[in-house]
Amino acid sequence: MRKSRSTNPKLQTLITELARLTHSTSQRVWRDLAERLAKPRRNRAEVNVSRIARYTREGDVVAVPGKVLGSGSISHAVTVAALAFSESAMRKIAAAGGRCMSIEELMREKPKGVRVME
Repeated sequence: MRKSRSTNPKLQTLITELARLTHSTSQRVWRDLAERLAKPRRNRAEVNVSRIARYTREGDVVAVPGKVLGSGSISHAVTVAALAFSESAMRKIAAAGGRCMSIEELMREKPKGVRVME
């Protein structure tokens, strides 16, 4: 796995925990998230709410290795775990009945990574 050059201790800890969870559960989703978060900041995902709405259905769980932005709208409830959220994205997801959480919270709730989309 790629070594992170980030100086952010919280991000380094998150990447280490994701790698550890990968080895204990053998789930590819955690390794993929760790690899994407280890990349430079300019290569991290910036996903708009409209894209989440387009590719998900009611009740889906989505992990974003970057920031969720508030452009667009969403009409169904989804659970979104991300490194960061804009204020407008959080409002729109909550207004649709969805939930915003950190990647750490997702790791605690779904350690097996079953039915988690990236």
